[in-house]
Amino acid sequence: MALPRPSPAARLLREYGWDLLLGSIAAFYAVMVPYTKVEESFNVQAMHDILYHNYHIEKYDHLEFPGVVPRSFIGALVVSVISSPAVFVMHLCHVPKVYGLLAVRIVLGSIILMTLRLLRVQVKRKFGHHAEAFYLILTATQFHLLFYSTRPLPNVLALAFVNLTYYFWFKGNHRRTLQALIVAAVIFRCDMILLLGTIGLALLLVGALLDRRIVPYILPVFSFVVLYSKLPHKELRFIMASIPMLNVSASLAASRIYNNRKKTGWKLLYVLMIGGFLSSLGYSGVTFMASYNNYPGGYALKALHEADSVMKDKIVHIDAFTAMSGVSRFCESEYPWRYSKEEKISIEEYQERNFTYLLNEHRHISGYKCLFAVDGFSRAKIQPRIPLLSLVKEPKVFAHGNTRDPDILSLNWPGCP
Repeated sequence: MALPRPSPAARLLREYGWDLLLGSIAAFYAVMVPYTKVEESFNVQAMHDILYHNYHIEKYDHLEFPGVVPRSFIGALVVSVISSPAVFVMHLCHVPKVYGLLAVRIVLGSIILMTLRLLRVQVKRKFGHHAEAFYLILTATQFHLLFYSTRPLPNVLALAFVNLTYYFWFKGNHRRTLQALIVAAVIFRCDMILLLGTIGLALLLVGALLDRRIVPYILPVFSFVVLYSKLPHKELRFIMASIPMLNVSASLAASRIYNNRKKTGWKLLYVLMIGGFLSSLGYSGVTFMASYNNYPGGYALKALHEADSVMKDKIVHIDAFTAMSGVSRFCESEYPWRYSKEEKISIEEYQERNFTYLLNEHRHISGYKCLFAVDGFSRAKIQPRIPLLSLVKEPKVFAHGNTRDPDILSLNWPGCP
């Protein structure tokens, strides 16, 4: 008797179920933590200006704050063009610009996830469906790859081409492998040259190596991490390009443990593996909560917009710390709000300026009243009770109102601690 044909929904879920899972997690991170940090500022401001100023280049943030090194607009331009229909409709409907930031982040995340899908398909073809499943489980339970997949860092823009590199590498298309990695290195991140050199060497030697499946792939990536470890300043985002391939390697080990889980000597490894997945999931939860509280500048500007609805011209000064902890041009509102990020203003000078509000890291400023404070993540603390780990938050950004403005003093503010 022939088995019934699966329904269209079942076929869709079988084909794209893993992608929907990863996409849902990445979208959750983007919606819950919509703001961006200083490392993302160039591409974020570039996307904003391309979408909202178009060809009026004289208004671009890059002209006022060019940064210390030249950057490419290509990644920001591609993401902005794809996002532009949604942002155009939002603009017509007077939707706050912060939703435009969410749109460009979702588009970027979709690009990264599409390249991860291509890699996943090759993992299944080359190593089997168990390896594919564990590769996806590892990716889903880890925090950083999916959290950063929607963040417009140069490393993330380069990651799309690095994933294509791995895809072509697994297919055995060495020419396309090097072409994709060259694009990543030349346009987005020159440090991808390290990966280009190690992969290029592997392609020369692969014929002389025993085909232990993952060995020719993992050694160049491991070498990339080793080379980067020589730098005095280290951040996880610098080696993000290595995470997908390291996950492929780990998925092969997990697949082998799973297939032998009923054999003597493998049961303990299987239990430890499950414990590792659960630990990774728990770590992701803790790291997410820390990240959620790590953008006090963005939350402070949002709270200020909500608290003062008086239609009177007002100007907000945003200091460097606030700008680096969540504020971008996507966070700005239209009339009557204006903004200044003028630098090198001493605390004594503020009372001589005609700012309506200040958002900065100082608790007390002469001539201004502290209206409210926004807490931010400070550190994690181990405690002798449940939960064993707690996140310590401290006031990070303070909102101040000009005492010469009676409208500000008439509003009900919570005050500062």
